Amino acid sequence: MELFSCSWGALLGAVDAIADADFGRESGCRGWLVRDLVCHLVIDAQDVLITLVTPAAGEATADAATYWNVADRPPDGEDPLDALTVRLAAAYGDPGLLRFHLDDVGTAAGRAAGLADPGMRVLTQDKVLTVADYLTAYVLEWTLHHLDLIAHLPEGAPPPPPEGLAGSRALLERIAGAAFPASFTDRDALLVGTGRRAPTPSEQEELGALAVRLPFVLG
Repeated sequence: MELFSCSWGALLGAVDAIADADFGRESGCRGWLVRDLVCHLVIDAQDVLITLVTPAAGEATADAATYWNVADRPPDGEDPLDALTVRLAAAYGDPGLLRFHLDDVGTAAGRAAGLADPGMRVLTQDKVLTVADYLTAYVLEWTLHHLDLIAHLPEGAPPPPPEGLAGSRALLERIAGAAFPASFTDRDALLVGTGRRAPTPSEQEELGALAVRLPFVLG
């Protein structure tokens, strides 16, 4: 729960620090500008709010690792929700309105997460998870999108917190069923592991058999 709050708070702070002119920069999500990614974060925050008030009966059917649908190639932009996100982001016009909406909904999502019972089971995407597992999965979501957010921003943009990077790497390794080389920083393990950048020749060699399984595209 604390890691969720730490990662989400850092991401909200990073968005708040973006200059209006930088909302039109490219993000680390292929085909999305920074403003599109921020609009996606609004939708993510709404998902957190909805899920935390959707209790489920019965045993959990997924955990923080099996929550994810894993593909081997990045989105191609053809998904209707991705296209809707771009149109919604453009409709805001003033970046200040988008920033305000994320702060409003995002702060509420953070409060709801802090108040939730970690052992309670919730329903999302036809899966039943404990609140603790659901929020742990979202630490990975927040951390990856924090890296996406700052990918092309001016030097000095605040990065994800170290504990969020470490926790996200650990979860990605659970999803992969294998560890990334110890020489990889947590940031590089996440970027290379999810296909956000290609491994260098030396990294490719260090990855060994794991290299042929990359990337793990999470959705």
